[in-house]
Amino acid sequence: MSKDLHPTMDPTKMGSGRSIAVLTSGGDAQGMNAAVRATVRVGLYTGAKVYFVHEGYQGLVDGGDNIRPATWESVSMMLQLGGTVIGSARCKDFRSREGRMKAACNLVKLGITNLCVIGGDGSLTGANEFRTEWSGLLADLVRAGKITADEAKKSSHLNIVGMVGSIDNDFCGTDMTIGTDSALHRIIEVVDAITTTAQSHQRTFILEVMGRHCGYLALVTALACGADWVFIPEMPPDDGWDNHLCRRLADQRARGSRLNVIIVAEGAISRDGKPISSDKIKKLVTDSLGFDTRTTVLGHVQRGGTPSAFDRILGSRMGVEAVMALLEATPDTPACVVSLSGNQAVRLPLMECVQVTKDVTAAMAEGRFEDAIKLRGKSFENNWNTYKLLAHINPPDVKSNINVAIMNIGAPCAGMNAAVRSAVRMGIIQGHNMLAVHDGFDGLAHGQVEPINWTSVSGWTGMGGSQLGTKRTLPGKFMEDISQNIAKFNIHALVIIGGFEAYVGGLELVQAREKYEEMCIPMVVIPATVSNNVPGSDFSIGADTALNTITSTCDRIKQSAAGTKRRVFLIETMGGYCGYLATMAGLAAGADAAYIFEEKFNIKDLEVNVEHLLEKMKTTVKRGLVLRNENCNANYTTDFIFNLYSEEGKGIFDCRKNVLGHMQQGGTPTPFDRNFGTKMGAKSVLWVTEKLKECYRHGRIFANTPASACVLGMKKRALTFQPLADLKEDTDFEHRIPKTQWWLKIRPIMKILAKYNIQLDTSEHADMEHVIKKSTTLGN
Repeated sequence: MSKDLHPTMDPTKMGSGRSIAVLTSGGDAQGMNAAVRATVRVGLYTGAKVYFVHEGYQGLVDGGDNIRPATWESVSMMLQLGGTVIGSARCKDFRSREGRMKAACNLVKLGITNLCVIGGDGSLTGANEFRTEWSGLLADLVRAGKITADEAKKSSHLNIVGMVGSIDNDFCGTDMTIGTDSALHRIIEVVDAITTTAQSHQRTFILEVMGRHCGYLALVTALACGADWVFIPEMPPDDGWDNHLCRRLADQRARGSRLNVIIVAEGAISRDGKPISSDKIKKLVTDSLGFDTRTTVLGHVQRGGTPSAFDRILGSRMGVEAVMALLEATPDTPACVVSLSGNQAVRLPLMECVQVTKDVTAAMAEGRFEDAIKLRGKSFENNWNTYKLLAHINPPDVKSNINVAIMNIGAPCAGMNAAVRSAVRMGIIQGHNMLAVHDGFDGLAHGQVEPINWTSVSGWTGMGGSQLGTKRTLPGKFMEDISQNIAKFNIHALVIIGGFEAYVGGLELVQAREKYEEMCIPMVVIPATVSNNVPGSDFSIGADTALNTITSTCDRIKQSAAGTKRRVFLIETMGGYCGYLATMAGLAAGADAAYIFEEKFNIKDLEVNVEHLLEKMKTTVKRGLVLRNENCNANYTTDFIFNLYSEEGKGIFDCRKNVLGHMQQGGTPTPFDRNFGTKMGAKSVLWVTEKLKECYRHGRIFANTPASACVLGMKKRALTFQPLADLKEDTDFEHRIPKTQWWLKIRPIMKILAKYNIQLDTSEHADMEHVIKKSTTLGN
């Protein structure tokens, strides 16, 4: 991020006298509507005129009624819809110069010189070509008498910004494209449903997912469901894979597994470039093993349905960044794509991204498969490496004689079991003996410790809650018993998976090292809580699942409010004192306000919100949605705000309230939480293994440095280990939250999208980066 040259510029006047057009092109993807909505509303907020281009490039060429002014209300109720409301079409006309001349003429006549394109790499390449030949097109139009020289002068330069909408996640340089997370939601729903029937009949299921040139969906699905095998175009299986596959399936059955799952990307190929179809695999398994085998081709189901919370937030944040990039562009700025890297908005030169995407295809065609995986980016590479390690049991011949204990602490959340499973399996692969501690520190104090093996964690990735059992109790009062049991069970390292209590408990164990030598062992805390309030990590396992639960509930409530008209719903979310869930759900569900502890508010602010809703009832959007974090204010309770709104809205709107409660902790984990938990669990055990080597002295383990007890967290763009002791300064222990929280910066976006006239800080903006240097550790 860098300081802008014009920090004093009023963002509400940035777009004054400018016009922006937004179009969606190519294959549709869930979340495109969120991007369109944000582009329209932020464009209008800056004072610009905004136009919809219906039916993609075809609408741009045909003009007329296809290019229409967009209003604030026209993008209402779009957020929760899949596909693209403004339509998309494959367009042959735009590929010809004649077609592009017509498109240029239509834009010039309306004074539009800023184009926001949401689509795949083909659509974005087309936009760049259009921009490059813009001045030539205008010269031809003037010569042909279609436009005047004056009109050409006013529209002398075309700015282009792209957002990548593609469920395949096949665009290099971006962590996640719009629609990928939602497609994974659809796939995992099917996998979960198929798993239950397959187990009943001891079947083998082959699932074919989309991805003609990119194996991202297949790879992440395989990670998230613990598949036995995955076929992806980037890395064809070695020669002799058919025998290897049959061996692996038979081996799994022999271990007592009742089902086998094989994931195939539609573009899967063998080393010699021949396609590997689901039918071919089915024939192989049936003929060689005689297993009852079924294939399911998911097809367009993956493109359908409502967008996930992640895709709505991604689309909304990218829409804001796209408008800023357009309005800040100069004739010398290269066309860019806006994207997220980790949790940061980034701008990347469009043609650099297109080039790397083409390089992947070239690498695959030339058989340079290792290069193809690397060019896909760090996130893809990490997914592949984690999958390879965890896919199949291959424990070393030599045991390490190390005992690693795993426990869950605090409230249960979705994804905890995925982290336990991958930690257990990674430990076994490293040659360690893995121990399960039941019921948290309580269980450790009372000796509820038992060995846990490869098969005992089968199928855990898709299970919600905590299979090990979890309690909020801190270790302080049991320290004597805990130290005795660490000695009794000969525990050499501890993996603690949980929320704020896991962090505080870890600190207490570190402090107890002075008194108890048994505590001098490597420890790692993996943040897992719906509240997302653990210091040292931007995200915690479980928060994405809770966010989707809140968002889908808000969708249903908004539907009810839209039917009855003039109704405002007040919804209370969990999160302790942390406003992450309320804020992000507010952005994902299109809330009018979200009250949180971190942003203090008083009676005047409540009054402003009521006035805002009274004004809103005069428009065509006669409904309101307000979120309140459970601990945002001790006096302004949910009941208080409900009563205030009810009284002040008398005769104009009525009010209803919902307290969502513990449903936010339940449910099956989302693909993100399964994948995140799997990566965190695996990485934590690899770190513990390294630390144990460092701390081995004279035949025993002795770890007492601050760096031997860490939190494994996601920070900006990487998974990092930070000593527990170092994080104390950044912790508000009274309110159980970190003192600095990245997501507070995106709260203004929610307010702008709800039509509050606030100042957006444009002094910090995403600089143009270069793809080649970019690396990130967390894709979905």
